[in-house]
Amino acid sequence: MSLYALCEAIEATALSAAIRESLWLFPVIEAVHLVGLAILGGSLFVVDLRLMGAGLTRQSIAEVERGARAWFLGALLLMLVTGSLLGVSEAVKLYDRPAFFVKMIALATALFLTFTLRRALVARNPNGGAFAFAVGALSLCTWLTTAVAGRWIGFS
Repeated sequence: MSLYALCEAIEATALSAAIRESLWLFPVIEAVHLVGLAILGGSLFVVDLRLMGAGLTRQSIAEVERGARAWFLGALLLMLVTGSLLGVSEAVKLYDRPAFFVKMIALATALFLTFTLRRALVARNPNGGAFAFAVGALSLCTWLTTAVAGRWIGFS
């Protein structure tokens, strides 16, 4: 089965039709997705700024990360669920949008960076430094790319 045929099959499901045909369901899911984006962005921003030596400098990087972790994980779960629902409702449209593929690649990269390199750095380096600055900047860039590409989907 081709990827396009899979998208057609997904879009033919009852769930997809219900979201797509409802007057309020798609906008409500999208609004919740954007609330998740705000929470996710805030939780990432405080940790990445701390890695870069700015903001909350009286606390260790580990303390800042620990304080933001629950917000990040909750927002990530919220965004994955609502993003999947949005994607199911317009799978064929997403197939034709290069921005969707950019978003998925950026998301995979950002998740990998967050759960490997950044997590290891936070655990081993409580005070920052040049490498921490680079990881924080890279994290901000990959997550920002994910968000911008997501908005680009709607305009492409």
